[in-house]
Amino acid sequence: MNLYPVNTGYFKLDGGAMFGVVPKTIWSRTNAADSNNMCSWAMRSLLIEDGKRLILIDTGMGTKQDAKFFGYYDLHGDDSLTKSLNKHGFTEDDITDVFLTHLHFDHCGGAIKKNENGILVPAFKNARFWSNSQHWDWAVNPNPREKASFLKENILPIQESGQLVFIDQTKEIFHPEIDILTVNGHTEAQMIPHIKHKGTTVVFAADLLPSIGHIPLAYVMGYDTRPLLTMEEKAKFLNDAADKNHTLFLQHDPKNETCFVQHTEKGVRLKEVAPF
Repeated sequence: MNLYPVNTGYFKLDGGAMFGVVPKTIWSRTNAADSNNMCSWAMRSLLIEDGKRLILIDTGMGTKQDAKFFGYYDLHGDDSLTKSLNKHGFTEDDITDVFLTHLHFDHCGGAIKKNENGILVPAFKNARFWSNSQHWDWAVNPNPREKASFLKENILPIQESGQLVFIDQTKEIFHPEIDILTVNGHTEAQMIPHIKHKGTTVVFAADLLPSIGHIPLAYVMGYDTRPLLTMEEKAKFLNDAADKNHTLFLQHDPKNETCFVQHTEKGVRLKEVAPF
């Protein structure tokens, strides 16, 4: 099994929204903000090559939205999903599985593209798209708080393609070396893959732990639907990661691809960062 980081670009979100009740004087130490209080964040996917399977975890936000949409989020940088796949010797047509941790636009937007006729179609024509029925129902019937993050043009074409598989409604094991942790604080039934690789466990942390700046328990995003539940889930997650020395793959950290955590007198804290 080979693992590759896939950088799909950077975007900007309000720093206060990303850190909730934590004041800017503290969170700005790890995430500098511009004059509009916006911070730059990565959209880092993970590619798993295992025999005949090529599994992509999350897809970034894609490129099909209009200028007004991108104006809100300032998609920037030289990276793209296609360029990053090509860098590792692959194309979208090589992907056999797309695993979606959840269906917020910055995680699944790249799953759908516009073809030459302007019709929305899967960007990965030979892949199965993996979600779960609980989160899918949550996304297609969005609550007012998350409605702006669940975009129909990112979601419904996946189902219409016939390529959608619900991981909880099939007898097939997704992958024998990948375990799935389901968490509900950020959004309903977000899936956190734990990948057994070369004697260790690589955890795709998704929005349970967006960056190293979010390691302290109180550092919870304002986007989370149930922040107190996020704190409970994150405490268990980080304690387990410190006990087992997991490699935490960071999807949104603008500088650091992975980190390790450790137990301290103040709770679980950063041990070290490392390139993947």
